Amino acid sequence: MEQPSRLRLTALPALLAAGLAALAAGPAMASAPAKGDKKKGGGLTFLQFPTLTATVAGERGRRAVMTVEVGLDIPDEKLRAHAGLSEPRLRAAFSQSLRVYGAGLGPSALPNADYIGRQLQRDADRVLGKGGATLLLGTILVN
Repeated sequence: MEQPSRLRLTALPALLAAGLAALAAGPAMASAPAKGDKKKGGGLTFLQFPTLTATVAGERGRRAVMTVEVGLDIPDEKLRAHAGLSEPRLRAAFSQSLRVYGAGLGPSALPNADYIGRQLQRDADRVLGKGGATLLLGTILVN
């Protein structure tokens, strides 16, 4: 039987250590934004929320799901920081308003984007304690 060369056995721990170091540094390096990069979803003043959902009446007595994409454009840095900390409360207020609206939406009725926008803007102003955040609606789907 042939014996493995001494060079290969001594290089193996060094290669393993280098590989583990690269794996450990990979996620940290991938999550750190590069200097000058804008965040995704509308720019530096934009606070994007995960898609909001509400149950609505569907055709033939079935239920359907309304999904709404929402974001806030907040030019004021202090208000944007406050909104970032208040994001769970904003999401809860938006979801509650959509659930109430969806419960009253009849089968095969189209959602009223103007009404939804006005209601969610009121919610944002109430939760943040003042105006200055502009609500932006994205896609509204009933599926």
